[in-house]
Amino acid sequence: MAQVMIDIEGTELTPEDKKLLAQPSVNGLILFTRNFASLEQLARLTQEARMAAAKPLLIAVDHEGGRVQRFREGFSAIPAMGSLRRIENADERHRAARDLGWLMAAEVQAVGIDISFAPVLDVDDCSEVIGDRAFSDVPSEISELASAFIEGMHEAGMASTGKHFPGHGSVQADSHIAIPEDDRTLEQIRAHDLKPFLSLSQKLDGIMPAHVIYPKIDPQPAGFSEFWLQQILRNELQFNGTIFSDDLSMQGATVAGDMQQRAFAALNAGCDMILVCNDRAGALQVLDAELPATEPESAQRVQRMLMSEPAVGLEALKRTERWQQAQRWLSVVN
Repeated sequence: MAQVMIDIEGTELTPEDKKLLAQPSVNGLILFTRNFASLEQLARLTQEARMAAAKPLLIAVDHEGGRVQRFREGFSAIPAMGSLRRIENADERHRAARDLGWLMAAEVQAVGIDISFAPVLDVDDCSEVIGDRAFSDVPSEISELASAFIEGMHEAGMASTGKHFPGHGSVQADSHIAIPEDDRTLEQIRAHDLKPFLSLSQKLDGIMPAHVIYPKIDPQPAGFSEFWLQQILRNELQFNGTIFSDDLSMQGATVAGDMQQRAFAALNAGCDMILVCNDRAGALQVLDAELPATEPESAQRVQRMLMSEPAVGLEALKRTERWQQAQRWLSVVN
């Protein structure tokens, strides 16, 4: 069976949610702000989702910090990564990135969520949807700070996911609502946006490709492109982690056809797990399709994204010296 990540509408599981989570091909659940009412409710929801799945279930969220932090009340206000540039001392920036990576990961796992799709490795160029989500507008600085952030995530026991390969920062259009095209050559992308992915390819556990078309290289968006996912990511960058599709309901994915065609295209290009969010009808269409069977290595890659051991609860976490140490950066960069 293929590996599919779906979403749910509310703060509790409906009978339909439970039925879908029990399907063999549903191996992932992504949560949004609408799924959060309280810390206790969220921890209960993740526990009930795992019970409904009756199999290892990868639970994810987009909780980078700044504009993209799904849960607020009771959680630390993780800053946008671009705000680290306010710290002038390079060693201090590195420590801040590592501590914030740990803080984000530890708090998210404390409520039963395996991964946050982070860090963003895009270059802060002309994209408004990226902007201060990026660590920097200099690829080498992104590599350095993202590396420290990943170290913090790993210290907390969370697998990392770099996005949006091979780079979304140099196109203005937002792939959530448009079909972005980046007209640069492969050489230009190699010299700029691709650099953080290249330098971190052996440190990252997962990668999420962009719904961006690079027409001088391939007519398909990166997430549907065998060239980008196989020739560049797997062969050239020697990346052996999990490849997640970006959400197949986004406008940038529509060039691949209807929802079933998008699912086939992403899986055939090399995605290990496909995401279908905010479109239950589309998710049902995907789950009704006879999708390509998952290779054993692909299933193993996804399993490696699960948290290695149960995390302590958030209230207990807040009493630790490590949590207190990480808090000091919030006043510095927020």
